[in-house]
Amino acid sequence: MVAVLEFLFSFFFFIVCAVVILIIVIRIFVKKMQNRFQRQFNQQYGYSKESVQPEGKVTVEKTKSSLKTRSDNVGDYVDFEEVDE
Repeated sequence: MVAVLEFLFSFFFFIVCAVVILIIVIRIFVKKMQNRFQRQFNQQYGYSKESVQPEGKVTVEKTKSSLKTRSDNVGDYVDFEEVDE
């Protein structure tokens, strides 16, 4: 009877230790993946901690699509009247 209790205690102790270790490993893995995704995002969108501006400072950066010139020759102007029926 004592041997069975010792075995059960050892088994449950092993399970608890394994779960604790697994939780620690998963937390480390998730933190590393989060850092990797953050680094990739920062590289892709050009964000860095040095480029953070103080609160209240505004800058406007023009993109390629906003730099395109518009032509005044886009078509004819049509004047129309509303007709009451």
